Amino acid sequence: MTSLFQRAMGDGFDLLHPRLRERFSAGADTGTCCIGRGTMDRIWHGGAAVRLFLALGAVRNILVPRAGRDVPFVIENVPYTDALGREAVTFVRTFRLPGRPRRFDATMVYSPERGCIVDYLGTHQHLACDLFPEPDGRGGLVIRSGPLRFREGPLDVGVPAALGGTAEVRERYDERTGRFRISVRVGNPLLGPVFGYQGSFTTEHPRAAGRPLPAHLCPTREEARA
Repeated sequence: MTSLFQRAMGDGFDLLHPRLRERFSAGADTGTCCIGRGTMDRIWHGGAAVRLFLALGAVRNILVPRAGRDVPFVIENVPYTDALGREAVTFVRTFRLPGRPRRFDATMVYSPERGCIVDYLGTHQHLACDLFPEPDGRGGLVIRSGPLRFREGPLDVGVPAALGGTAEVRERYDERTGRFRISVRVGNPLLGPVFGYQGSFTTEHPRAAGRPLPAHLCPTREEARA
């Protein structure tokens, strides 16, 4: 079984820099995690109109409501089998802002029906969107998100574009510094730029096979609908 990103990208996965291929191969097949540690040069958010939007999201570890510079950063990509028997990979980002660390949690699974990655956001997976990764033509990776969906109990509805957001993630490996460089931007069609960050990190790839998912990475609730 190949990794989520290999399945979603097909032959495009082979066009990534070898270190990016290693990074996004974390999964059941390789039996490895990918733990990144570094610094975000800048965490930014839009104007006053987006503050409530960010504050609400932060309650469930979605987005980060504070701006900052030179912020220590950790991303934990750990594969596991969820309660529904699916291969899942955590994308838990911790920003060590002064006073109180902030997290941006996500869990990803692969949808064979749509041929893409499904990204469940936050601690309770109430929000989900499809992700579409592709090579950037220079060895880097671009990930773009589709429309948001909201799931709670019997409710399964699309989030209107005016209330949601779309994300673009760009990641590459800088051979000169031996670091991964990342840039994330979330926007809204009415509010404009909402949130983003940019910086760099290094990675390690500890073994994951046979180990339970660490408690601090476990989602509070798992959503069955992809």
